[in-house]
Amino acid sequence: MTQIVKEDGKTIIKTGARIDTNNAAEFEKEITPALAEQGINLEMDCTELNYMASSGLRVIQKTMRAVMMKKGQFKMTNVSPEIYKVLAMTGFTKFMQVEQRQ
Repeated sequence: MTQIVKEDGKTIIKTGARIDTNNAAEFEKEITPALAEQGINLEMDCTELNYMASSGLRVIQKTMRAVMMKKGQFKMTNVSPEIYKVLAMTGFTKFMQVEQRQ
């Protein structure tokens, strides 16, 4: 279940456990209204995320581009080592800020 909260001047999207072919379109639809704000400071909290398919990667990429086009900031936080590995292998860590879980 995706949650969107405003906290300390930023918008935090809390992902569910999976972003895959079955729910990527719904996830994108749920978060799209949050991307309308000019200069948004968006954090995607991946604490619960334990699986992401290529469809999830596409949603992440589209989200980051939408935020950057509006002169905002985007980062992923609390990323598991497994998800970080996928992001690194696909080059995402080269063009976006990704913070692993502590």
